[in-house]
Amino acid sequence: MAQNQVTSIDVARFAGVSQPTVSRAFDPEASVAPETRQRVLDAAKELGYQPNVIARSLSTQRTNIVGIVMSNLTDSAFYPNVLDVFTDRFQALGKQSLLFNAPPDRPVDDILPRILGYRVDALVIVSTTPSNEIIDECTKKGTLVILFNSFAPDTNAISVCCDNVAGGSAVADLLLDTGHKRIAFLAGIASTATNKMREGGFVNRLNERGYTALIREQGAYTYDSGYAAMRRLLALNTPPDAAFCAADVMALGAMDAARDAGLAVPDELSIVGFDDIPVAGWSAYKLTTFQQPIAQMVETAVSLITAPKFPTPKTHLLPGKLVMRTSVRQP
Repeated sequence: MAQNQVTSIDVARFAGVSQPTVSRAFDPEASVAPETRQRVLDAAKELGYQPNVIARSLSTQRTNIVGIVMSNLTDSAFYPNVLDVFTDRFQALGKQSLLFNAPPDRPVDDILPRILGYRVDALVIVSTTPSNEIIDECTKKGTLVILFNSFAPDTNAISVCCDNVAGGSAVADLLLDTGHKRIAFLAGIASTATNKMREGGFVNRLNERGYTALIREQGAYTYDSGYAAMRRLLALNTPPDAAFCAADVMALGAMDAARDAGLAVPDELSIVGFDDIPVAGWSAYKLTTFQQPIAQMVETAVSLITAPKFPTPKTHLLPGKLVMRTSVRQP
């Protein structure tokens, strides 16, 4: 029988089951006895049958497609890692990922209507934040919106975040406990929730412990901005002896800037990052950093997407941890 002529009815007859059973057998979330599912899959393979995913989505009102929106993918090693974990997890669940790249110079709201045209079952928005109006519009249409590593208060969005405030506070304790006297913060994009939380936790903890002489330089979550910010800090009459960078990629740039200026890390300058990207552990850097629990964050997001009921709007904060390497001078 030619492959393009094989239908689910043919498979049902060959396997000795009903046509609806064939449809359910190809749905990973449907309740089908294991032996029945295998019999259907074996029959489909024998006949050369491939289910029509589009046709099935029209009948079930589910596409099994999850939209993922990201921006600035090439600037950071953190978000490509997040994307890899998400796509692997969705694929294991029989779901497809549809990636959309949000241009950094345009509001993410501009591309969301096009995304919704694909009738995605859920939307994971990473490294960018839509307006409250767009989030509410998606929710009204039955599309679950999850903000990953971000949040939008007073909306129907669900946020899954590392506890950035606790991370900033932990770094402040580390630098004070190791005896540093001239501390700097290299900020990421000032308007982002992640930067506000990391900086807020860091500054508040320093102030609680009586340190108020913080030096601040603005960056942009990129290697080049970290390098440039460190060059500006080192040009000061009294440069810092420690720096907390809002992201690892900035910390790598800061470390290279310090080395190019002839400084020894950590003997003359301690540097701490945030994220724990793979490069942070390379022998060329051995960066001390605050690790975001990517696997747990992704698993939390996936559990919300696959929940039987529409989840209640809530911010899920997951604890990270300090990863001690050799970029911080010890007492």
